[in-house]
Amino acid sequence: MRQVETPVLIVGGGGGGLTASMLLSRLGVPSYLVSRYPGTSVLPKAHVLNQRTMEIFTELGVAPAIMERSTPAENMAAAAWYTGVTGPHDGYGRCIGRLEAWGGGYTDPDFIAASPCRTANLPQIRLEPLLKAHAETAPEATIRFHHELVGLAQDEDGVTATVLDRDSGERYAVRASYLIGADGGRTVGGLAGIGMSGPTDLMRMVSTHMTAGLRDYLRDPDVLIRWMINPDFGGSYASGVLVAMGPDQWGPDSEEWVFHLQYGADDPDAQDPDKVLARIRTTLGIPDFAPTVHHISQWLMEGVLADRFRAGRVFLLGDAAHRHPPTGGLGLNSAVHDAYNLAWKLAAVLAGRAGDGLLDTYEAERRPVDAANVDAAVNGAMNHFSIDQALGLSPEKTPEQNWAEVRPLWEELPNSAARRHAVNQAIGSQTIEFRHHNVEFGYTYDPSVSTAVVDDGAPRPTPLDPVRLYQPGTTPGHPLPHAWVEREGERIPLASLVDGGQFVLLAGEEGHAWVDAAEKIASETGLPLRAGRVGVLGSDYVDVRCAWLKNRGITATGAVLVRPDRYVAFRAMAGVDDPATALTAALQHILSS
Repeated sequence: MRQVETPVLIVGGGGGGLTASMLLSRLGVPSYLVSRYPGTSVLPKAHVLNQRTMEIFTELGVAPAIMERSTPAENMAAAAWYTGVTGPHDGYGRCIGRLEAWGGGYTDPDFIAASPCRTANLPQIRLEPLLKAHAETAPEATIRFHHELVGLAQDEDGVTATVLDRDSGERYAVRASYLIGADGGRTVGGLAGIGMSGPTDLMRMVSTHMTAGLRDYLRDPDVLIRWMINPDFGGSYASGVLVAMGPDQWGPDSEEWVFHLQYGADDPDAQDPDKVLARIRTTLGIPDFAPTVHHISQWLMEGVLADRFRAGRVFLLGDAAHRHPPTGGLGLNSAVHDAYNLAWKLAAVLAGRAGDGLLDTYEAERRPVDAANVDAAVNGAMNHFSIDQALGLSPEKTPEQNWAEVRPLWEELPNSAARRHAVNQAIGSQTIEFRHHNVEFGYTYDPSVSTAVVDDGAPRPTPLDPVRLYQPGTTPGHPLPHAWVEREGERIPLASLVDGGQFVLLAGEEGHAWVDAAEKIASETGLPLRAGRVGVLGSDYVDVRCAWLKNRGITATGAVLVRPDRYVAFRAMAGVDDPATALTAALQHILSS
């Protein structure tokens, strides 16, 4: 067999694998990507791209193309629950309740303060071609679709993979220093001996991607996801979830939609497209509904986590490492964040700037975060039943009984006030899915388990709400807080200083010694390390809104060291006698060098 040599082999051409390719290219690391499929996803699947993901895509230069096709902010500001769509009496189609989602179209002050990027929404069927096209522009990247990994062997020096060209039938070898498994758990994990743990049969879902005109039946243009709680069928999961998919119009005018339906594990109707479409007609209450069906897919809702994220020179990310319900949109976002955590570490080790111990921190950091994401997604999925309970709905009741339960919401009946408030509380509880800002954006890395973070001895903050509230700060292991700063009249996000694999030292106004030490280390070692003072007066970067001052957690003589993935790695509250020695020791600790 012929043999291809590359520093990093990426298996999988979805969002995680393509992001890994782009990140490595930006770091100057050649990679070779193979995907068993002839092209990118044919299913809409994941679509919400959270603020952290959009920051990463901004750094990679692909964000403008994404935002050009993304849902307008005003059409993705809310999720809502309805009594179906239409039907023979005035109860159908009523809005039971609504909730701001993903920062309310970038109007929530907490989301604005957290990031210069708003949450975007672009179905995977349209996102992946953009990522692929962008990845292919880099000379460091080789992208091969319809090439399948069929064999894998490791030794002390690298990985040898056997790849099948599914077009020509040729088998060839790829020799790599490291392999990234981003194949959804199909092949790499098994070949590397990594198992998955967790429930695999939470629900059986059927998703129908279709083109249909629903503008005559729907309202509320700011709603992206519509939960249908049709009393005729006893509740939410017995009805369906309707999601707008654009691509050119959004809200009720959306041309494409995805309709999710739940089925029993052994229900044969889930296998019959005609019966699926008949159920959609019945659920919507539109007997002559005749959409153009693009694809009907079945999938099991599960909550599983890889037992390990690393096996020798093999690393798992994305669905290969964790799979969970789509509630909260954490799946694709987690894959992107996995890649962002891993890429700079691989680059540092391949360049000889870091020891192998740095690669162990990938699992130490990402596995707890992804485990929390699995729990959050499963809890979010199960929490939807609380709305049915508040409404008093049950599939064991007759349609007439169920309608009697919900009529107090819009008719003045003796139990109206109590029922309305119960439903209000149940919908408010869905903030664990639609406002889980600390889960999707504010997650942290623990220095007690990761050597890539230096514990400064200060008490670790306890969040006011571990799910809903992101509280910015500079405790080591926390993401760098957002602040707008200015230099030479140009306003930039502070985090943009962390670009292309650089460490950044941010000192206080009087932190000249820290800056001098960082510049000396960078000059002597070749480590990509940028340094500057940030403050309102007498600084290199002007903190024009005092946002950095509010969250920096250091004095004017202190400093914060930020990793290439925008996480705080080291913090000195104030000046020290020998900043060069302190900073050198911190970097050696972080890089396992």
